[in-house]
Amino acid sequence: MYYTGIGSRKTPPDFQDYFSNLAVVLEASGYTLRSGAADGADAAFEKHVTKKEIYLPWRGFNNHPSHLHPANFCTDAPEIAESIHPNWDRLTPTVRKLHLRNVYQVLGRDLQTPSSFVISWTPGAADVGGTRTALVLAKRRNIPTIQFGGNDDLQEYEKLRRLLNS
Repeated sequence: MYYTGIGSRKTPPDFQDYFSNLAVVLEASGYTLRSGAADGADAAFEKHVTKKEIYLPWRGFNNHPSHLHPANFCTDAPEIAESIHPNWDRLTPTVRKLHLRNVYQVLGRDLQTPSSFVISWTPGAADVGGTRTALVLAKRRNIPTIQFGGNDDLQEYEKLRRLLNS
């Protein structure tokens, strides 16, 4: 069982602490984290877990030792990312690689093994920034998303609780 733990580099410290603790609980429940080695939410989810798939946009991103990066894969990820990003043709190759990483975070290395759910923090709980690619993809594939950072965080906690108890 997989879940995706992602979000803004600006994730507040209290949510980073929550995500670190939640990741430990999820790992003990049999889940494997998928994330992307970015500062903020990604780093918080990864902090205390050993069962993880950390997808990098390129080898050595953020000095992370993971070997999971798109250069190692031959897949349809570019077409998936392009179908989601509204200005794909304007992105530099570097920014495209950041978005490709987000596709793998949701669908896995083979693009056939989706996460059970996605947990994120973004300002206003909005589909913004690089996190947007993962959130939109999850929603298109009917993967539940738990989006913290807005006015309805209590509802999101409850949604997560129900999801984990089902």
